[in-house]
Amino acid sequence: MKDPVDRAVRAIARRQPFALLWAQFSVTHLVMLGGMGILRLYQPMSAAHFWLLVALSQVLVGIDNVIAAELTYKLLRPVRAWLQGSRDERSTIAAWRALVALPLDLLRRLRSLPLLFLYFPFIAFTTWLLQLPWYSFLLLSVVGSAVLAYGLVFRYFAMEITVRPVLERVAAKLPSDCTLDAPALPLRVRLLVAGPVINVITGVVVAGLTTNGHHEKLSDLGIAWLIAVAVSFTISLELVVLTVRALGSSLRDMQRATERVSGGDLTARVPVVATDETGRLAESFNSMVGGLQERERLREAFGAYVDPGVAERVLREGSDLTGEEVEVSVLFLDIRDFTRFAEESEPHEVVSLLNGFWDLVVPILLEHGGHANKFIGDGVLAVFGAPARLSEHAVCAVDAAIKIADRVRDHYEGRIGVGVGVNSGPVVAGTVGGGGRVEFTVIGDTVNTAARVEAATRETGDDVLITEYTRKLLPEGRFEFEERPPVPLKGKRTKVKLWAPRTPRPASASRAVRQSAVAD
Repeated sequence: MKDPVDRAVRAIARRQPFALLWAQFSVTHLVMLGGMGILRLYQPMSAAHFWLLVALSQVLVGIDNVIAAELTYKLLRPVRAWLQGSRDERSTIAAWRALVALPLDLLRRLRSLPLLFLYFPFIAFTTWLLQLPWYSFLLLSVVGSAVLAYGLVFRYFAMEITVRPVLERVAAKLPSDCTLDAPALPLRVRLLVAGPVINVITGVVVAGLTTNGHHEKLSDLGIAWLIAVAVSFTISLELVVLTVRALGSSLRDMQRATERVSGGDLTARVPVVATDETGRLAESFNSMVGGLQERERLREAFGAYVDPGVAERVLREGSDLTGEEVEVSVLFLDIRDFTRFAEESEPHEVVSLLNGFWDLVVPILLEHGGHANKFIGDGVLAVFGAPARLSEHAVCAVDAAIKIADRVRDHYEGRIGVGVGVNSGPVVAGTVGGGGRVEFTVIGDTVNTAARVEAATRETGDDVLITEYTRKLLPEGRFEFEERPPVPLKGKRTKVKLWAPRTPRPASASRAVRQSAVAD
């Protein structure tokens, strides 16, 4: 359950996103009023003088708030545009940067303006009004800087808290792959600044109250300030430094591990060195990365047995990929004269040849966007256009077929050959199976025809044959083909018109293929 302050901030932000942002400027009036109270503890003055200084200080703070609020309004211009509906990627990143860097940007833009035109003039007027020695101006300037720093620190953290609800809404719409860059104030700097400021203010107030305000000289304020500073930067500072160091070390470990994971190193782990929130965060991080590592091992193992595209889709959508009708190009490939080779060779020689052959062929299929759907002994069924859609699936399939034939011819130098049939058309793509075992496949006459076309290469003596349907999908002039006489294909009522790409191939190889044509 969120704390009451956080719930209140979010409830107000839902109605008016920046109501608390503007309201927090009014707190500066209270800070300055407290500073005037501290001054009166150490410097006797009449009631008239005190209320005059209070009124003047409030006017000057009001001027500072108006300037800061106007500058803040300008800095939030990208956020207002985003809230009004301009939510493209560029606008979202601009709004995120404006919000996350708002406190630091405001400090940078104001710079020394409040000091030169508001703070120092007020100190000079106070010195003159109370008829103090000239060096009191320096004393008040130095001591009063603690009050000024307190107000700035309060404003910085208050702005971060009040814009957080809107910042979370913007951050939820950021693109996952965008690069975020914004000025930042490190956590260790925040703590090292806030700690001493709070200690100095506390020390000065305590010193003034414990003496019931019985101070005759303004120098007592300087002495109290020096003591508070000395304590803050010795006894107190070392505790702040130790806290910052312990917290900073845990956060740095987390940052480095996150960078390693984003770079692909899933062995990164964060040492669990505490039992507080940082320790639980480290445990959660390690558990998350362990899950990612297990998922990556599963994906790699899965991808070794299933096409990477299918593996990614299964991991994303589950194993039940609903069948859908799509137009694809199907490539059916078979190794020539493999049956005789298998009969005359040792089993390990057969496996070695197949593994080497597929190491040569499969990368070509993947390079052209193909999916090695099924290995059938010495053959493979490859699909272009499923599961990943390809607008030019016919071009990719024909390119891959020609490249495979050329690569096999060059690599094996006629020791083995291939027959490749390519056909295009509609299929049903999805998972089939039962009993806890399923596989992604494509079904339809298009697939059967591709297998028959591959078988026809034995009769025509060509390495690659494509159907008329595939040829019509190819751009004009992309390939050169020679028409082959229509041949009857098993299971087809009419003859299918076939085409062979014009690629040089030794005649001896063609004769060897025709002579060894068998029904493998």
